[in-house]
Amino acid sequence: MIRANAARALLAAALALALPAAALAHHGWAWTQDEESRLAGTIEAISLGNPHARIELRTEEGVWRVDLAPPAATARAGFVEGVAKVGDEAIVTGHRSRDPNERAFKAETVTVNGKTYDVYPNREKTLQPTS
Repeated sequence: MIRANAARALLAAALALALPAAALAHHGWAWTQDEESRLAGTIEAISLGNPHARIELRTEEGVWRVDLAPPAATARAGFVEGVAKVGDEAIVTGHRSRDPNERAFKAETVTVNGKTYDVYPNREKTLQPTS
């Protein structure tokens, strides 16, 4: 009985430590924080699902995975189904992956069809969405 209670307590402690670590890993900022970047290209794919909306953007450097905000925040910004489609030209501003070999980008703004969608309106930005 004591052994079973100890095993349950140990399992509960392990779960209590593991769950916050998993959440932190998902929400960790694996992007450059010191400078904003801009990418321009053609949309190859769009997903507005969880955990984050995403577009694939073909640039001169290749295809980039561009993560947007979670679906609810993306929708609040007005970036909803139908505002962009595969083949549209888009400009995104935000932060590149810290890994220079990875074509991954965390967008703060998306400009498509002449309209800019600010999916993270409370973040300070140093770049204008288009120029």
